Amino acid sequence: MHIRFSSLLALVTALAGSMALITQPSAAQNNDTQSSQAAAKPEDTEIWEPVPVVVTPGKNNTAPPSDAIVLFDGKNLDEWVSVQDKSPAKWLVADGVVTVNKAVGNIETKRKFRDYQLHIEWKVPANITGSGQARGNSGVFLASTGPDDGGYELQVLDPYNNKTYVNGMAGSIYKQAIPLVNPGRKPGEWQTYDVVWTAPVFEADGSLKSPAYVTVFFNGVLVQNHFQLKGETLYIGQPFYRKFDAAPIKLQAHGDPSQPISFRNIWVRELR
Repeated sequence: MHIRFSSLLALVTALAGSMALITQPSAAQNNDTQSSQAAAKPEDTEIWEPVPVVVTPGKNNTAPPSDAIVLFDGKNLDEWVSVQDKSPAKWLVADGVVTVNKAVGNIETKRKFRDYQLHIEWKVPANITGSGQARGNSGVFLASTGPDDGGYELQVLDPYNNKTYVNGMAGSIYKQAIPLVNPGRKPGEWQTYDVVWTAPVFEADGSLKSPAYVTVFFNGVLVQNHFQLKGETLYIGQPFYRKFDAAPIKLQAHGDPSQPISFRNIWVRELR
């Protein structure tokens, strides 16, 4: 069918006018809104209670605030146990730091947590050897759900001129989330993770109600922005969720032959 351009233009113009009439508020609606705003008072949108609890910040951005649970203050491992048999943790404490003891395996907190803010500092030794995943490998498991490496891992690895698969580099959620950038320092220098962890929630039958989320700052730089996890982090295979409630935080004694890394200034704030 042939339609003259002038007729088509007239039709389009008419339709546009009709849509404008539909989407624009009427004069009466505008008057009602303006009257409501004119009658509003500042106190209508003020919330006074409950008043947030006062928390005294640390003396610097690495020191624990007043409501933190200190997991390692440089003196002992009283807050930690061996993952394998729940005996006292036997990593090496000296000069205010704790160094991985690969011979005795992973350690985890005695306490269990759900949602929290975590601060932890780690250092790859200056004389580190090896490459890729065999160079300063460890991990911070934000929820330990079983022996060995069961749970949700934030990767620790030498980040400086050390090529590896990018979803396994420092700052990654292992095999799931590539860090947004690499702000890692050289071996021999202290690195910092500041983490906000939201644990997954499960129905009574074990099905997933809401997934886990994590935000990570690496040396003060955002590398994971409220990432939604697909399940537990696995070396082989696809991630999946299995029901748990609160869980310990676990530190990994990785089996690679490189020199062991160290940790210091570990504290957590429970988010309720």
